[in-house]
Parts: sequence; structure tokens; C-alpha cells
Amino acid sequence: MRVTLITGAASGLGWQLARACHARGDALLLTDIDSTGLAARIAELGEERVLGLSGDITDPALHKQLIDACRARFGRLDVLINNAGITHRSPTVNTAPAVFRKVMAVDYHAPLELTLTALPLLRESTGQVVTIGSMAGWMPVLGRAGYCAAKSALGQAFEVLRAEIARDGIGLLMVYPSFLDTPIERNALGADGRPAAHARSTVGTIRGADWMAAQIVAALHRRQQRLFPDRGSWLASLLWRLAPGFYYRKMSQRFAGEMA
Repeated sequence: MRVTLITGAASGLGWQLARACHARGDALLLTDIDSTGLAARIAELGEERVLGLSGDITDPALHKQLIDACRARFGRLDVLINNAGITHRSPTVNTAPAVFRKVMAVDYHAPLELTLTALPLLRESTGQVVTIGSMAGWMPVLGRAGYCAAKSALGQAFEVLRAEIARDGIGLLMVYPSFLDTPIERNALGADGRPAAHARSTVGTIRGADWMAAQIVAALHRRQQRLFPDRGSWLASLLWRLAPGFYYRKMSQRFAGEMA
């Protein structure tokens, strides 16, 4: 039986991934900072082959607890899905440094450190790592400096890691979505670290989390290396590289509300 560990599993994309992996027969280890929400999700799936462990994903002690629990309960780990994330909507010059540090801790340091902790188990199973990046790591987005920086660092680190762990037979899938209908945007931080007061601006189609989860599970089955699910955002990233001045003008028009 395949064993999958999913972070940020109580809502949004993490929950839809949990449902999709459970439906294909996986045993699950789920984690989320929302202990109440996580307990409700586990009850919904049934506890026969599902284990939950709540906590702050930026805490290295939680990383060890997750891997120890996985070995003790299931004896293996086949897939690690680094899904937990956070964003902000605030002009860079007005944003408290603590907001940048929090976004970087959740979106970059936590998934990288958890993955390194999980490598011994993944080597044993020649398993797979899935990490949820973002097209914001490929191109600038107004009001998201911390998020863009964190996702850029995440993508670079894991693209390097891919070649290093391939020697152990471990696969790595980087997912580069754009705008999804998930709580990460509804829970976005403002400049002072409290919830953002204004609505988000978007580019292209807003996809559902269930649609995205199905795309990821299919890519896992193929042991795919990268997934660019939104062609429009991928083309926008090319525009940024080929005609940055034009890209900036269009972005400034579309994201003017982010500068409030």
C-alpha cells in the first residue's frame, strides 16, 4: 500500500489532494496547523488508513514527529506532498519585515527542511516528492514581493535537489499553478500581518482545487518532473522574459488595486 504525507491538508488544495490520494487507495499522513479542521477531515475520510498530526509546519520538531509517525504507523513513505503555503497582499514598501519572514518560513524553509528530513524513508521506497510552487516564482506580481521571492527560492532549490536525489531513485514533481480558488488567498496577510483588507487581483482563469488535485495525481502516476497547468500564466512568464517593459505596463494596470 502506498503511503502519502500531505502538508496543509485541512482545506483547499491539500484537502482535495487528500481526497484524491485516498480514493486511489493510499494510506495518508495528514498535517495542518488547524487542528480542528484536520480532525474533521480525518473523520470524513475514516480513520482506518488515515493518520493526522497537527502543528506548525515551520517547526523542525514537527518534521521529525511526522517522519517518526509515518515509520511507526505505516513503516514506509512513498509520496511527500509539500502543499502548505501562505501569501500576502501588500505593497513592498509598506510591509512589515515580519510578514516577509513568515512567508519565507512557510513557503520556502519548511518544505525544503521537511523534504530533507523525509529523504531516508523516501530512499527506501524510491518514492516521490511533490512541491507546490507558483508561476509567481517565475514572474513579478505587484503586492506579492515576499510570496514571489519565496516561491522563486523554492523552485530553484527543488530544481537543484531533483538532480541530487535522482541518484537515489527519488522522483520530484514541481507544480507551477497560477490562481486557484483556495483559502490561501482568502487568508492572505496584509502589510501589518493581519488579514489583507482588499480583494485579490488575478490573471487568467481561476481554477478549482479539485481540478488541480486531479492534474497532480495524474502527473504523479507518470512520474512527471514539472507541471504547468495554466497555459495562460506560462505564456505570461514568457512575456516577462521577452518584453519586460510591456509586461510591467499590463501588470500595473491589472494589479493597481494591490498598491492601496
